[in-house]
Formats: sequence, structure tokens, C-alpha cells
Amino acid sequence: MTPQLSRKPTTVAFIGAGNMARSLIVGMLQEAGNLQIRVSDPDQNQLDVIRSYGSQIFTSTDNAATLQDADVVVLAVKPQVMRTVIEPLQDLAQKQRPMFVSVAAGIREASLNAWLGGNLPIVRCMPNTPALVKAGATGLYANAQVSKEQRSLAESILRTVGITLWFEDEAKLDAVTAVSGSGPAYFFLVMEAMQAAAESLGLKPEDAHLLVVQTALGAARLALESDQQPADLRKQVTSKGGTTEAALNTLNAGGLVPLFAEALKASAQRSKELAAANS
Repeated sequence: MTPQLSRKPTTVAFIGAGNMARSLIVGMLQEAGNLQIRVSDPDQNQLDVIRSYGSQIFTSTDNAATLQDADVVVLAVKPQVMRTVIEPLQDLAQKQRPMFVSVAAGIREASLNAWLGGNLPIVRCMPNTPALVKAGATGLYANAQVSKEQRSLAESILRTVGITLWFEDEAKLDAVTAVSGSGPAYFFLVMEAMQAAAESLGLKPEDAHLLVVQTALGAARLALESDQQPADLRKQVTSKGGTTEAALNTLNAGGLVPLFAEALKASAQRSKELAAANS
């Protein structure tokens, strides 16, 4: 059963009003009532978009004003400016002690806690861009200061835009980054390559695009809804001596499987490097 947001009025403050913040806000408005949402961003145009979602949303260019009385603070700013944005909020964070939920890649819980003054409940999340269409996959890690109730609340927020998985070892988020955080780009690259190949075989670009994208959607839905593993589903489509086998033999001869392993290792390693640089 999907955890529900508390019946008690919950104030959720967003620092940053970019795509991920907007998708979470829309999801929360659709999935849960009894919420107070506060959003800050230096870009008034971004805030105007958020404001159009409902008159009950408080918007401001002042981060401190937005944090007032917040139960949860979602940190949705770019990793490279995170420290600059949250260090000035340290005194207020220590006074109010809300739960902080970070959706920024490559910044460890210890760094966030140090910049906020220490000993605060922090949840790190690694979402991905399909959250924009409520089809996201998010890995979560909570530090020891996060209570059971706060853990449930963080999960309910992220579940409004897709599935969630908890990890007890924060280091696992580097692997999550490599698999699902960066993962949509891998599939987009495959779709891009398939479309180009289809066009070279004589299909119109619009026909190639539709066939490739719908096939990707269908394969993903089949894999998600089936009780079989992708390897078994692949075998079912691959007849001996048939057209699919000819294509797969070519891909395997080109080293596709070990290449994917190397690609994900490179992504995970880069995630570790970024975390070290931001510590």
C-alpha cells in the first residue's frame, strides 16, 4: 500500500522551482490534500508558473521566508550552488529542525548536514526525469535522525511521481545514479540510434520515431507487468535463425553487454568523484 501523507496539515517548503520541484508539486496536489506548499526561487518567472497551480501555494524569492514553519524542506537546486544556497539558512534550520529532502545528485548527507549546522534529519533522493510524467524511479537514503514518520512522509512525497526504493547504505546511491538516475539517457540514445537506422532503411522520420518510441513503451510495460525476467522475455522474441537473432548477434558481436557494464561503472565512479568534490 502506498503511504499516505499525514492527515495533519503538513507544510512542505521547496528551495528551487525547477522541473523536479514542479513535478513533485503537481503530484502532491493531485495525490494528497491538507497540504501547505511554499516555494522559493530567484527567478520570478519560475514562481509565476508554480503560482498558477493554485492560489494556496506561497511563493517568494526569499529562502528564509519560505522555510518558516516548514515540516519538510525539499532542496531542489543544482548541486554546484547547493552550499551557497543553504549555508545562510543554518541558524533557521537549527531553530526549526525540519526534515530536509535533497534531490541533488552527488552531494552526500554529511556535507548537507555540515552546511546546515549538523544533527538534522536528512533524506537523500536520486530521482530521474520520467518523474515529469509520473513514471519516475527514485532511490532514497535516510540518516539516523530521520524518524519513522518522517521516513514515511518523504516516501509519500516521492511516490507521487513514481516508484521509490530505500537503501540503508548511502553509497548505493552511486549505483542508483548510474542505473536509474542517468538511465533514461541510455534508453534515449538507443531510441535515437534505432530511429536513425530505421530511416536509413527507408522509413519516414515520423514513422520511424513513432514505431521506435511505441516499441520502447511496450517493451517497458511488458517487462514491468510480467513476472518473467527481461532475459526470458528476450528469448521468447528470439526465434532460432530468425530476424531478431540476426540483430542480436550483431549487437553482441559489437560488445554491447560488456560496454553497458563499463558505462554504468563510469557513471557510478563519476558520482563518487562529484560527491568527493562537494564534501
